[in-house]
Amino acid sequence: MSNASLPLPSSDRADVAASLRKALLDAAFTADGLLELLGASAYAALARSETVPALRATRGDGALAALVRLFLLQESVPHARVVGVLPVDALLESGWLTGRDGELRATVDVRPYGGPSGEDWFIVSDLGCAVGGAGGIGSHDEGVVLGVGGASTTLAGLTVRTPVDSALDLGAGSGIQALHAAQHATRVTATDLNPRALEFTRLTLALSGAPAADLRQGSLFEPVADETYDLIVSNPPFVISPGARLTYRDGGMGGDDLCRSLVQEAGERLNEGGYAHFLANWQHVDGEEWQDRLRSWVPRDCDAWIVQREVQDITQYAELWLRDAGDHREDPARYAERYEAWLDEFEARGTRAVGFGWITLRKTGAAEPVVTIEEWPHPVEQPLGETVREFFERQDYLRAHDDAALLAGHFKLADEVVQEQVGLPGAEDPEHVVLRQHRGMRRATKVDTVGAGFAGVCDGSLSAGRILDAIAQLVGEDPVLLRDRTPAQIRLLVEQGFLLPVEA
Repeated sequence: MSNASLPLPSSDRADVAASLRKALLDAAFTADGLLELLGASAYAALARSETVPALRATRGDGALAALVRLFLLQESVPHARVVGVLPVDALLESGWLTGRDGELRATVDVRPYGGPSGEDWFIVSDLGCAVGGAGGIGSHDEGVVLGVGGASTTLAGLTVRTPVDSALDLGAGSGIQALHAAQHATRVTATDLNPRALEFTRLTLALSGAPAADLRQGSLFEPVADETYDLIVSNPPFVISPGARLTYRDGGMGGDDLCRSLVQEAGERLNEGGYAHFLANWQHVDGEEWQDRLRSWVPRDCDAWIVQREVQDITQYAELWLRDAGDHREDPARYAERYEAWLDEFEARGTRAVGFGWITLRKTGAAEPVVTIEEWPHPVEQPLGETVREFFERQDYLRAHDDAALLAGHFKLADEVVQEQVGLPGAEDPEHVVLRQHRGMRRATKVDTVGAGFAGVCDGSLSAGRILDAIAQLVGEDPVLLRDRTPAQIRLLVEQGFLLPVEA
């Protein structure tokens, strides 16, 4: 029987979800509890869908070991082993468990998930479809619902977490984004084309002790026509594929049209000052700069920050998603046929590569929106939500200050920025100077000696102009010329977060 045809636990039994939650917490079936029981090596192996170390670590007695086998590894467990740990009768009646010949099995994946403030949450998904689930993903079920993975945690970490009145999780899946949003939004709406996904979202929220969301079935923004929100988040079915085989990943539109449509329509769905966060894939097409392609997606009344994190050529991309669905384990001729279909699709569209990344919009209504598009494949510090919020605040500052106002402004060097001098050993002067962040985006940028000296003395006490005058006197340069040529470098250092505006 396929996952998509299995009956789900009753999502209207709040009493059962509450009693199951209490039982799981009492047994330390939490992210911290798993790490302590399994050890770092076996715990890390789960993230690679390797379960043998975890199975070895749970051979012994104990309530936690039994729950790990039952809910995370999808092993059968003797009824007698958990009868005093779980409300077994209620779980059987409501469909969380099935029983046969004295053995119990879970009907869904339940994975402990630690919230940003130490909350103990649980993500509910189809069997074998949590990261670390026994079967990995590798499913051909059109309506399969996945658990938490790298993409979903990336999006959760990127999202600006200021308190808001309304939030929309578009394409809710197992409900992780709605769960996060419930912590800082007065009301949360969650949508999905797949009705099973909405049921999983309901289960995830209930089992995590979170408020219920307004759940609506439908495609893209259709279920929320004419409504606006302070926050929109979406980990959509962004895979660029020849056809819509799997609802959770294949959007059913040609090329990257689904991601384009989402971004373009989001401007009308945001309240003033609101944020929209998307994960997306986009085509690199012959004869077109990928930055220009993405710039055309941005709504006219929104600032945007788009970061390309990875690029794959079309063969790498096709292989990634064919393996995701387990096609490589099937008949070689069928695998080759599907591979050909992917390459035919890309060739027809002139696609030479596919970019992966994130897109953040902020509704400003500014006459001259700021659209920043960059490639940054390097490690960053998660969560990045506060870094994202500060980035857009600095854009507001730069937009409101011309060069004269910039030179009158006061700045301080951001925390944990270091200076590196690059050059040949023994050289009298460095070839160039690099400023490097150890927080947030962990950027590195080259500066000239004036820029390095300027950044080094910025503590908020002197205006930028006065600092440049002092530097001009020190190096014997005309202060007027120095004031003329330096604002562009200051703007870049502010935009990238090396320098922070402060009150005089």
